[in-house]
Amino acid sequence: MANIKSAKKRASLAKERQTKNASIKSSMRNKIQAYKDAVANDADNKEELLVSAISSIDKAASKNLIHKRNADRKKARLSKSLNA
Repeated sequence: MANIKSAKKRASLAKERQTKNASIKSSMRNKIQAYKDAVANDADNKEELLVSAISSIDKAASKNLIHKRNADRKKARLSKSLNA
């Protein structure tokens, strides 16, 4: 553990950011999975879930939790599955 006050603060802030980032990524994964389940079951609210999933992907990409191109690839694959 750090002894210097600023190092302690940095460690504390890193832990806070880690939990916040994990929460955002988890939320993104849950929304993607909900959309995939809706597509598999041919549910009526597929479009709403797609919009929600794309929004969460964009949020994660804007915070650099996932790469921009990774986000674009995810969104393209989800959109493609809606049209298929």
